[in-house]
Amino acid sequence: MSSLYLLHKPYQMLSQFTDTQGRATLASVIDVPGIYPAGRLDYDSEGLLLLTDDGALAHRISHPRHKQPKTYWVQVEGTPKDAALHALRSGVRLKDGPTRPAQVRRLEAPGIAPRQPPVRYREAIPTAWLEIVLDEGRNRQVRRMTAHVGHPTLRLIRVAIGSWRLGDMAPGTWRRETLHAPRRKAPMTTRRHRSRR
Repeated sequence: MSSLYLLHKPYQMLSQFTDTQGRATLASVIDVPGIYPAGRLDYDSEGLLLLTDDGALAHRISHPRHKQPKTYWVQVEGTPKDAALHALRSGVRLKDGPTRPAQVRRLEAPGIAPRQPPVRYREAIPTAWLEIVLDEGRNRQVRRMTAHVGHPTLRLIRVAIGSWRLGDMAPGTWRRETLHAPRRKAPMTTRRHRSRR
């Protein structure tokens, strides 16, 4: 049995527990001894972060070989045309090489709380929301992909990692799930525990 913690990482918080520069860290929102992130989420991104005290589980979640798909809701500058979406779906060539094809679809503005501080608003420039699903995780990949097709990312929220979903957790809240180790190749099962702050 292993414990997995699902946390809604707020905007402008590091995906670590300490920082020498005085920036916000996970220590201000979750106080569970001996856990560490299974993967990371950028300082200026929000959403689902998984934490555990089980090294093997962390490896299964975060290692690229296991290809856990990650789902993002992305607010971009401008209104992407079909050609831009097709480019994202097909894979774009970044400085560190071509990306794998992504699942991309237009998204109605999700019913989520405004970011604090809010996204900059410019009356003359519309914004749009996309849902982007990747099975790779390069540094700042979503932001680089949308910028490559002419639509810089304004807000980025990770809403799922594999079958684990952010759901309705508010920023800074978390919940614990107990994972029962699979026998042979049976899927892992989970037992959910009440959300905590």
